[in-house]
Amino acid sequence: MRATKLEFRLRFVILVVIVGLGFWSPWIETWGIGQRIPLLEWLALEVSRAGLLPFTVASPAVVAIASLLALTAALLRVSGTAYLGASTMLDARMQGDRVVASGPYRFVRNPLYLGTLFMMAAMGFVMPPTGAAFTLVLVGAFLVRLILAEEVHLTAQMGERYQAYRRAVPRLVPRLRTHVESGEGKPHWVRAVLNELAPIGVFIALSCFSWTYNNETILRAILVSFGASLVVRALMKESKSGQATAQ
Repeated sequence: MRATKLEFRLRFVILVVIVGLGFWSPWIETWGIGQRIPLLEWLALEVSRAGLLPFTVASPAVVAIASLLALTAALLRVSGTAYLGASTMLDARMQGDRVVASGPYRFVRNPLYLGTLFMMAAMGFVMPPTGAAFTLVLVGAFLVRLILAEEVHLTAQMGERYQAYRRAVPRLVPRLRTHVESGEGKPHWVRAVLNELAPIGVFIALSCFSWTYNNETILRAILVSFGASLVVRALMKESKSGQATAQ
């Protein structure tokens, strides 16, 4: 079942609500489901208790996995936005005037959504284990609904051009090799980096502060990056609106 137009317009709000519930995890105190401990610590403890690795090894291994997930998210989001264009990504409406087949879009059709999923997986390490599971399941389901809605819209707008692209490039699992020729679109890396401060901030927070196991510090760093991202996006939207009015 695909997402409605209202869900697409409110996609950022819906994602924020899901993530907020994941961090809050009210079911822990209400129904006693799960533990109020970050997944980062819980996973390292469980691995060591199971005898798979000593805690001194399990702990940095878990941090490294969380950081790798965050790095993958940042790379996917930045490269996807660079080739798609920040203005298209920020638009609340579905757009379907062109097929983007450059950069990461040659290997996977939805690098931005895939990057979002990796970012949520990375952020899950700061949530309670049940909160992380809740967030991943709901965000994954919601992203699939968004993708299905976009596919219907793009097929209606572009017809066979988009259908040919769908047949050549997978939806969410990237191909290591592709026969799709690169399009003419040029990446705008500076705008993309500015627009994707949130996933970049998540990577910095996890890679730099996870070693301290100070959950409050990690959360503050993530919140600062999300706040900076919102400010930059608002400024970019205002700049776009000003340019449209001037024209």
